[in-house]
Amino acid sequence: MSLQELVGQVTNLTVARVAAFGYFLTDGNEDVLLHKNETKQEYEIDESIDVFLYTDSEGRLSASTFIPEISVGKYGWVKVTDTNPGLGVFLDIGVQKDILLGVQDLPVHRSVWPAIGDMVYMTLRADRNYLLYARLASDQVIQSISTEATSQEFNKNVQGYIYRTAKVGSWIYTLEGFKGFIHESQRLKEPRLGEKVEGRVVDVKVDGTINVSLLARKEESLDQDAERIYEYLMSRNGAMPYTDKSTPEDIQDRFQLSKGAFKRALGTLMKQGKVYQDDSWTYEKKE
Repeated sequence: MSLQELVGQVTNLTVARVAAFGYFLTDGNEDVLLHKNETKQEYEIDESIDVFLYTDSEGRLSASTFIPEISVGKYGWVKVTDTNPGLGVFLDIGVQKDILLGVQDLPVHRSVWPAIGDMVYMTLRADRNYLLYARLASDQVIQSISTEATSQEFNKNVQGYIYRTAKVGSWIYTLEGFKGFIHESQRLKEPRLGEKVEGRVVDVKVDGTINVSLLARKEESLDQDAERIYEYLMSRNGAMPYTDKSTPEDIQDRFQLSKGAFKRALGTLMKQGKVYQDDSWTYEKKE
């Protein structure tokens, strides 16, 4: 097997020659460059070392002593370092050259492409020219690394990364190792691929997968709604032309809340002694 055919994998090679910019390694038939930027130590001629083989920005086969967690056929979590609308997103696997996850492997809508700092679970693939590209983990791969959830997880908060997106919902792999689904009705907006999100478990399936909601719990939502209304009231010097008698349309336009949610939040503020209503206005209650 030629060294090119080992691109994206780890192999053991021998130092054949030393140069000012690095080392030439050999398998006895072919040589490959180990640039000094790809190692933290010095080597002697005939020394045997493990290296990761990859193609550099010029398409040349190169070696690195920095062994990535991922390789061809081996999956791992990798951070996004850059995005290019015409090409895709670039990922840091631990060598000098970032790896491309191409447009064809990304969601159709660019709004849910991974952003810098997001994490994706992926492996490497080599094309017919031995150039390396990223490949996202399939649903089956995620299933193979998942832990089955039990009924005890119901209603607990979970954090995780989005590994698949669609109009109908988003798929999440949690920090606990659970595989989950977020229905479109359980999110305010569609998360990005690779985005870290926090939600709560709303169902545990027979197969050990979970359903997750990214919506706030009712009491948390109520607090947030009340805070939003109170902030708006104070921005108007403690008086606003909205009460529990306001029309649903006016409430929706101003606060993006249903009339029911508005009334509950306003009731909370009244019980807390922060506001009162008079005629068609709501006022700050001053002591």
